[in-house]
Amino acid sequence: MNVIGINGSPRQQWNTGTLVAKALEGAAAQGATTELVHLYEQDFKGCKSCFACKARGGKSYGKCVLNDDLAPVLEKIAAADALVIGSPIYFGSVTGETRSFLERLLFPYLTYTVPYGTLFDRKMKVGFIYTMNVPEEVSVQYGYENLFAANERYAKLLLGDAESMYAFDTCQVEDYSKFVIESFDPVHKGKRRTEQLPLECQKAFDMGRRLAGAEA
Repeated sequence: MNVIGINGSPRQQWNTGTLVAKALEGAAAQGATTELVHLYEQDFKGCKSCFACKARGGKSYGKCVLNDDLAPVLEKIAAADALVIGSPIYFGSVTGETRSFLERLLFPYLTYTVPYGTLFDRKMKVGFIYTMNVPEEVSVQYGYENLFAANERYAKLLLGDAESMYAFDTCQVEDYSKFVIESFDPVHKGKRRTEQLPLECQKAFDMGRRLAGAEA
């Protein structure tokens, strides 16, 4: 059992990076080998719409032709048993790097058949982890659940079973006094990080165990 973790946050050890790492800890507790990839350390771009992955009889059919830092990561994922993808929510969506990663990961497997199908030749478990500084009720008001559902839908179509976890109302920085951030109460945010983050870490750990085959 091999589980790959993708941290789509520019910060390696804040909310998202911490939770993805905890999910990998949970997978390792079930005996899985794990690897954590920080997208912001990789030099890559999103899909270029060259359609080389869909060229009839082409050498790159079903595989992204781009040769950059993401190429070996995609090869590792293709051989893995489970995948954890974490991203903060910026302006109502995942980070730009996460979106570019998803394009490169998913599009080569998608077949424009009727109905749509996949070239991925087996099943992989996928876990999404989302962090955001808004409370849950605001995320619903903003329609974030549509984004979450869409990512799960494409993962299930192209890769296998998928699940998601959410960390709401997260603490953005260690010291709010250093920044012009008047929309949030630093005392409340600090309390959330102290009290809620450990609970979210446990949820991520449990997700990792499930992805590595633990009984629900």
